[in-house]
Amino acid sequence: MAPAMEITTPSTEEAGQDTALAPTEVYSPPFETPPVRSSWAPVRVGRSRRFWTIALAAALLLTGGGVGLLYLDDTNNQNANRALTSQNEQLTGRTQNLQTALTTTQNKLIASETQVSDLTAAAEHPTLRIWNVPQAISGSNYYLGAGVPDTFTYHLKLSSTGPISVSILSIRQFGDAVQCVQSGAGVTNYCMHHRGSANGWLSVTSVNFDFHLAEGCAAYLLVITAAGPVTVTPDISVTYSPASAATGACA
Repeated sequence: MAPAMEITTPSTEEAGQDTALAPTEVYSPPFETPPVRSSWAPVRVGRSRRFWTIALAAALLLTGGGVGLLYLDDTNNQNANRALTSQNEQLTGRTQNLQTALTTTQNKLIASETQVSDLTAAAEHPTLRIWNVPQAISGSNYYLGAGVPDTFTYHLKLSSTGPISVSILSIRQFGDAVQCVQSGAGVTNYCMHHRGSANGWLSVTSVNFDFHLAEGCAAYLLVITAAGPVTVTPDISVTYSPASAATGACA
């Protein structure tokens, strides 16, 4: 175990003796400095510098305003472009519709013009049916006869239930055929087709022929005969087509 240490506090007297023996320190007053005076003074800004400052501020304002105006102008242009594009699409659609309508109208006009031309031609040259009732021939001594009208094209079309002979005769040729029958030179079925004819068909069951010699001449007859009983079904029509001069037996 370590030995205890005794600490002794100096007495008052001892402390006073030590203080008396210490030399007295000389006091020096603090260094006196003159008071600090404010040396601030307003700084003058030159006119040129002030002008450039104002100009810079104005430039910034103008630049900001210009950017704003450019933005607004660009937005307006985009809106205008979109509006024009929409209008252009609408106009394109309308143009296509109008073109379709125009094509349809032109086709209708062409059809109408064709129809008018046909009607005009029909009005100038009408076609009329003049004989379409079935007729019977009893035998070789009988005949069917009809006049071929003047100034018309004669559309001879007929059929029969048996063989028939058909002739288009001038009036003179018909007189010769009648004389043949009356003189006993032959029966009607023979004489009407063997004394001359403009056109003739022997022992047929149908005829389809356009006769033009009566367009300028009123001198022709149609005669139909048969060797035995038959029924003839005619479908005869005429088209008005007057000739500019005499035709056939009249020329």
